Amino acid sequence: MGLVTHHDRLFQPSDLDDRDISLVLTAVDDVAASTEIYKLCHEKRIAANIADVPPECDFYFGSVHRDGPLQIMVSTNGNGPKLASIVRKQIAAGLPKNIGAAISKVGMLRRKLRKVAPNIEEGSKRMQWMSKVCEKWSLEDICEMEESDMETLLGYYAPNKIPSFEEVRVVKDGGIFGFEGSYGWCCVV
Repeated sequence: MGLVTHHDRLFQPSDLDDRDISLVLTAVDDVAASTEIYKLCHEKRIAANIADVPPECDFYFGSVHRDGPLQIMVSTNGNGPKLASIVRKQIAAGLPKNIGAAISKVGMLRRKLRKVAPNIEEGSKRMQWMSKVCEKWSLEDICEMEESDMETLLGYYAPNKIPSFEEVRVVKDGGIFGFEGSYGWCCVV
C-alpha cells in the first residue's frame, strides 16, 4: 500500500527533513540515540513516542476496549503497558454485555430528538431531557427500546416528562391507564 517505507540502516538527522512526517515512533535499545531523536523531533515540532522512555513521549498508546460505539482507553503514560491491558480487561469484564447496543439506541434517540426539536435554543432542554431518560431507564430497557418506542417517548419531550419504559410500552400498544370507578385503578389493554 505504500504507507510505510522501511530503510534498513541507522537513523540520520536528515530523515526528519521530510515535511510530510507528522509523528515519529522509536523502538531502539539505545537510550542516547532515542534521546537524540526525541530532541531533533522537538526542534522540528514533530510529535514523538520514544519507547520505554515515558518523559520523552508526546503521546502514548493505550489499551482499548471497543463495544459498538463505546471506546474505553486505559493508559499508564508509558509506565506499564501490560498493566494498562490488565486494567482494561477488568473494566470491560465489569460492563453490562449490552452496553454497546444501549449506546447505539441512545444515539438513534438523540438523532430523532434533534428532528423534533431542531432549534439551537432547545439545546439545553434536549441535553437535560436525554440525561433524564438515561438516568430513569435501565440499560435493559434502552436495549429493548424499538423505533416505535422512541416515537412514543419523543411525544413526552414537549411537556418535559420522562415516562417509564413500561408506560411507553402501554401507550405504544394502545393501552390506557384509567380509573374504572369502583375498585381502584386498573389497566385496560
